[in-house]
Amino acid sequence: MGKKIRLIKIISFALILTEFAIIGVFIALFFGVEKIRDAIQPQWILLSSSILVFVDCVYVWVISMSIASLRHKTDLHAAEVIGSDVQEAYNFAMIGLAVTDKEDNVLWTNDLFKSRHIDIIDTNILEWQPALAELKDAAQGLGDRSQKIVVNSRTYEVKLLLEAGLWIFKDVTDFEESFNYSKNQAPVVGVLMIDNYDEVVRGDDDFNDIATKVKNEIFNYCNNYNILLRRIKNDSYSMLCNYENYCRMHDDHFSIIDKVRETCSSTDTPLTLSIGLAREFPDVIKLNQLANDALDIAMSRGGDQVCVAVYGSEMEFYGGKSEAQEKRNRVKDRVLADSLMTLIKSSSNVLVMGHTLMDMDALGACLGIKAISNRFDKKCKMVADLKATESKASAAFRSSFSKEEVEDILVSPSAALDLVSANTLLVVVDVHIPSMTMAPKLLDKCNRIVVIDHHRRGEDYIDSPVFNHIDPAASSTCEIISEFIKFCSISPRIEMNPTYATIMLSGIFLDSNHFKSKSVGLRTFEACTILKEYGADNAMADDFLKDDFEEYSLINELVSQLDHPAYGVVCAFAPDDKIVDDATISKAANLCMSLKGNHACFVCAHVSSKRIKVSARSDGSINVQLLAEKLGGGGHFSMAAIVFENSRIEDVKDAIYNVIQKYLAEASADAKSRKSDPNL
Repeated sequence: MGKKIRLIKIISFALILTEFAIIGVFIALFFGVEKIRDAIQPQWILLSSSILVFVDCVYVWVISMSIASLRHKTDLHAAEVIGSDVQEAYNFAMIGLAVTDKEDNVLWTNDLFKSRHIDIIDTNILEWQPALAELKDAAQGLGDRSQKIVVNSRTYEVKLLLEAGLWIFKDVTDFEESFNYSKNQAPVVGVLMIDNYDEVVRGDDDFNDIATKVKNEIFNYCNNYNILLRRIKNDSYSMLCNYENYCRMHDDHFSIIDKVRETCSSTDTPLTLSIGLAREFPDVIKLNQLANDALDIAMSRGGDQVCVAVYGSEMEFYGGKSEAQEKRNRVKDRVLADSLMTLIKSSSNVLVMGHTLMDMDALGACLGIKAISNRFDKKCKMVADLKATESKASAAFRSSFSKEEVEDILVSPSAALDLVSANTLLVVVDVHIPSMTMAPKLLDKCNRIVVIDHHRRGEDYIDSPVFNHIDPAASSTCEIISEFIKFCSISPRIEMNPTYATIMLSGIFLDSNHFKSKSVGLRTFEACTILKEYGADNAMADDFLKDDFEEYSLINELVSQLDHPAYGVVCAFAPDDKIVDDATISKAANLCMSLKGNHACFVCAHVSSKRIKVSARSDGSINVQLLAEKLGGGGHFSMAAIVFENSRIEDVKDAIYNVIQKYLAEASADAKSRKSDPNL
């Protein structure tokens, strides 16, 4: 067939050239030679033209008949090609076939298209359905060779056998409708808790005006979104809805969080909501467990947010625009402290470690745990590598203890593995992300793990700790450990070396930015008072954190390069060839926040040849933790950090600016709660 079509094309081309040549010669002679022009009569011209038109018409008719004959030979019924029995099978399975040439013109289709009144014969298949052009491009690039299209309210899944030019259409309308119905009706389980409820509602007074308004907002919201709500306790409810209504809440950005915050914005102790949701798993019992885990994470991150657990995927966070509220519950502190003491007392030995690039807060918390262990005569070792410790913490540790004391306190991460037994207790302080601990291999080897931290909890977390206390309202981990030492029921009281207390006080100074942080509350000063009772030296604690001239100069150099990607947000980036100490970056960020008009800042620099650190700070009007998480980091509401491996400063800068542009509005706290520029 192909050879005959090429022959027809050649003959047609030759005929056209011949006619143009005859016409050209005639025109040249007619206008160039006067005798010929006088000899030619008009009727001869008319006769010649008629003959040419007649010849062309005859030729076109002959060619049309030839092409029709050729097409008739190839336009076979599916039954003739694949047999009547197989054709019936194709009809039963609602499968359509189409064959195209190299130019994607349809040469043949089976009977399914005719029965569905879908006629794609005499058309280019790519023009018939634009989605099929994407399918062909994917097939040529060895990509996905299937595509779904909708024709006459029916859904077809199309596959392409590129080399054969065969398009296979499978009617999947019924399957799609069933799948969409099942997906929309899939259960979504949740747990809702009112934060700070006990602080506002005293005793059994369930008719508090603020609490009543909040509950009315919750009831109205659940009614509007068809959510089944059942009360569990005074401050918590179980939630049940389908996926379709969950999508409506998601598209609404879970506005109940903002509504409750606005309702309570004028109160001294505002009520907020923490919600844990779980979806995409058929077992409701498992979903309920995931929802409770999600609620725990939402509350450990400071509350006022929604945490969604998607089975088999990463958790999703929404909200989180309020700083964690300070809670003063000494009974709870005593219970937690006694639980920790019981675990230490029942262990054979204790290992304690902080995070990599350990700072004064992690160091002080480790020493606090050692003081508690010494009270029960339990051998306690701090797992640390001083080469992987922040320079000021390392210098303070070396200068505060003799060589014998260092050997008594310290053990390397590799040597610590040999100290692990079945009854060893591993205490992790100032960090809860496994990969950021000083010795991640210890986590796999120890069966009994305690986690004590003050950073907002992220999704990546140490598995199954026997004791878990994360308090984002605390200014530092040293503050938490100080409270445990003070309010435990142990008698006589726990004794602590004044040097330990001084380093712990320095840790509070560091993380509270000398009491200028938003997380500083009355309990922070009480913790300092506790440490002073143990002989902490203010002057020495401050000396541990002092900068030398070179560092001070470098901090000012970083701050002098500020850029303003958004109103109230500043960024500083060190050159690629400059290595900056981890603590120096944090101090530069703190200095940025001391400048008037800055609501958030990001300071970025190399801490090694292959690692870049970003320190983020805010005045409490912007949740920098949310922005840091979008970049793969985490931290606190007003203090966060991100680490980039094998990157360039310019690439990190672009990533930060993109996140600021996309998520700054989401990370900004409610305008009523700001203490900054009201025009922001």
